[in-house]
Amino acid sequence: MQELLVDIEDLEELYRCYMPYLKNGGLFVRTNMRFEMGHSLALKVTLPDALEDDVVTGKVAWITPQGAQSSNPPGIGVNFIDDKTNLNAKIEKLLGTMLNSGNPTYTM
Repeated sequence: MQELLVDIEDLEELYRCYMPYLKNGGLFVRTNMRFEMGHSLALKVTLPDALEDDVVTGKVAWITPQGAQSSNPPGIGVNFIDDKTNLNAKIEKLLGTMLNSGNPTYTM
């Protein structure tokens, strides 16, 4: 299974990447690589101030192609499927009240 490394440096970037509207949560990953919807892959995610990586498997549920009309960067949204490290819960705890803000994200 293909693995992508995701290093999120601060909470603002985490907010822009997080996809809470997906059933098990998900992350937008900036990439110029081409993927198909439903493609399975693993993410090795480093959250802000984390000492260890979290690994989660998922499927592509969103694609922003290069040159999209919005000012958003190209990349894919990955819906978490197998979240053994409880990455989704860790993200929601880190973001806290930011989840209720109306600020734009990379997907919405």
